[in-house]
Amino acid sequence: MTLTKTLIGRIVALAMLVALASVAVTGIAMFGLFRQGATESAQAALARDADTVAATMVDIEQRRTQRAKRIRTIALQQLLSSRQITLGTVEPGDSAATADLKAPLTLADAATVLRTGSLSTERSSNQGSWLIEGRVSDTTAVLLAQPLNRAMADTAPGGSRLVIPLILGLLGGGLAGLVLARQIGAPLGRLAAAARRLSGGDREVRVTPDGPREVIEVAQALNELAAALADSEQRQRRFLLNVSHELRTPLTAVTGYAEGLADGVITGAEVPAAAEVIRTEAARLDRRVEDLLALARMEADDFRLQIAPADLSELVRTAALAWRPRAQAAGIGLWVEAPDEPVLVNTDAERLRQAIDALADNALRVLSSGESLTLGCGSDDEVAWIEVHDDGPGLAEEELAIAFERGRLTERYRGDRPVGSGLGLALVGELARRLGGRAVARHRPDRGVSFAVLLPLR
Repeated sequence: MTLTKTLIGRIVALAMLVALASVAVTGIAMFGLFRQGATESAQAALARDADTVAATMVDIEQRRTQRAKRIRTIALQQLLSSRQITLGTVEPGDSAATADLKAPLTLADAATVLRTGSLSTERSSNQGSWLIEGRVSDTTAVLLAQPLNRAMADTAPGGSRLVIPLILGLLGGGLAGLVLARQIGAPLGRLAAAARRLSGGDREVRVTPDGPREVIEVAQALNELAAALADSEQRQRRFLLNVSHELRTPLTAVTGYAEGLADGVITGAEVPAAAEVIRTEAARLDRRVEDLLALARMEADDFRLQIAPADLSELVRTAALAWRPRAQAAGIGLWVEAPDEPVLVNTDAERLRQAIDALADNALRVLSSGESLTLGCGSDDEVAWIEVHDDGPGLAEEELAIAFERGRLTERYRGDRPVGSGLGLALVGELARRLGGRAVARHRPDRGVSFAVLLPLR
């Protein structure tokens, strides 16, 4: 894995690029200022040299012997030559032929010096840029010319030192990027390790939220995911235990009677009764399997709804006709509370009937002879609903919120009252959600409990 493929490498590279851009902009600005200052400093240095040369030439003229004059003149010329300074002198009345001048010096420069007493300028020629200074020595115009580059090198030899702070700025940007990358990368590395442990089945893994706010939010989300997975798996285990218990009971009866028939233990008049038991228990198994398949389909992508206008009043009355024989056989009164006019809503009528059947089956299981079951429907300005309520034993207040969770009520009341697999109410809750509504459980004013599916009209 190359450095640029890691988060730390990319942050460091980005910081280096930003620092490089900043250094480049700063360097360009500083170079311009430095060059201007160096030029001004070089011009001032050449001006001092011009003052010195003018005074020296006066001193040379005052020497008594020619030998002394020659020695002083040679020393001055050597000094100026070592610094690439060109010396020119012009006496009043000199012409181009008699004046001691070399390029880039001109008679016009000398005239300016003789007229004003001094000259300070910068000039460009075929040989490059020059600094020119002029002074009056007694009656002679003394002119000095020095290449700009050499003058700047003499007066500002430390210009190259600008590179050092620029390099330090670049290194500082890279170091800052590395520190920032480690502050972000280290918590992310811990999060990645925790995620791998979580994917490996460790549901106890938790990470300490630290680092930048976004990393803290990811850590909190990972902790919440781990807790949710642990809770989900625990509920699944409970659900599978409940389902296995519910399937085992009818399977035991079917297996026992089938073995009795196969071994000839059950014969004669006992055979029809045994066959009826087998048929009844097989039907129970079939219902349990259908409930499981329905829940599985709703949690998969192949679950489809057929949405169309449906009359809830007609749907409730049709369901009541189907359930009345079973209710009468158990001595339970079945009533319908539905308006005479249609209660229209866009929904999947078949799925809604499935919810009514699950609620009716759940209610009939816990009701005793002489108690009653009511199927109803209605609507207001915002929602329509179907409702199944009874005057049975009811539920505790804290159980209303968990009534539609798989197996929760079955686990709670097993051994206390007749219970099923716990799939029916879970199926109702999931159907309500898929239909765009919600399932609710409420206490009855007098006795019993009411289960309803609420569907939005808009």
